[in-house]
Formats: sequence, structure tokens, C-alpha cells
Amino acid sequence: MIFVDSFDLRILAALQDDGRLTNQELADLAGLSASQCSRRRMRLEEDGVIAGYRAQLSGTSLGFELIAFVQITLATHSPDNAQKFRALVNRVDDIQEAYALTGDSDYLLKVVLRDLKSLSDIVNNVLMPHQSVAHVRSSIVLDRLKESAKLPLASLSAG
Repeated sequence: MIFVDSFDLRILAALQDDGRLTNQELADLAGLSASQCSRRRMRLEEDGVIAGYRAQLSGTSLGFELIAFVQITLATHSPDNAQKFRALVNRVDDIQEAYALTGDSDYLLKVVLRDLKSLSDIVNNVLMPHQSVAHVRSSIVLDRLKESAKLPLASLSAG
């Protein structure tokens, strides 16, 4: 774990809200000079605390109307089979997130799609026929109550 102080936390919180802040705007928010802020930001980037910058796109504006969560159970639990499934997941752009789990299912996938036909295609033509997969169960998102990629920085104790 990387040590961050209260100034670093202010910088990180501001960047989570708006990654396009200029160095001067960021410095003003953090209560630092522009040069101090720039050095801290570069250190946070070099240390991997700031993993990158990207534009957050609106899926609905681009016609991605459907979000589904897909639970996967593997046919066999071997390293080779798990690797084949991971390779499949990384090939399919519709799969936005994938997690290995404990419990009844082996994996949970978040897929973002244009419509129900797209969900049917990915389940029936991509996931089910794959040699590593034994069982697929999907749930369609009806409403988004909260969606955030922000980390709960307030829970960090600045020392």
C-alpha cells in the first residue's frame, strides 16, 4: 500500500470528480502551489495510485440500452479450463467486467449490450458453446440505483 497524506487525498478526490482539471485548478483545490501539486501528481502516477485517465462515455447515448449480469459455472475446475475461459472473456468486448467468485458460481460478468437479441447472441452463441462453460445464468438490470467508479477516499486515514 502506498502512503498518501491529506494533500494527496485532496488531489485524488478532485481528480476522481474531474480528471481534466488543469494543474493550477488542482493546486487551488488541494491548497498547494502548482509546482508542489505537479510533483505530487507525477509521484501518484509513477507509484500507480493514479492508474490512468479516460473519458467516461454514456452508454445509453450510444445505444447500449441493456446491462446484464451473467453467472458462469465452469465445466471442470482445472487451471487449463480457467485459462481458456479467461481468454474468452478478454476477447469479447461486450463483457465490461469479469470477476472470479466464491460460492455457487465461478464467475460473474457484467455485459453491456444494445438489446435483448444481443444478450441472446452472447449467451447462446459465445458463452454456452464454449468448452470451458457448463452453466450460464443471466439477470437483466431493470434500473441503476447507483453507479460509480470512485474509491471511498474518506475512509483512508491520512497520516
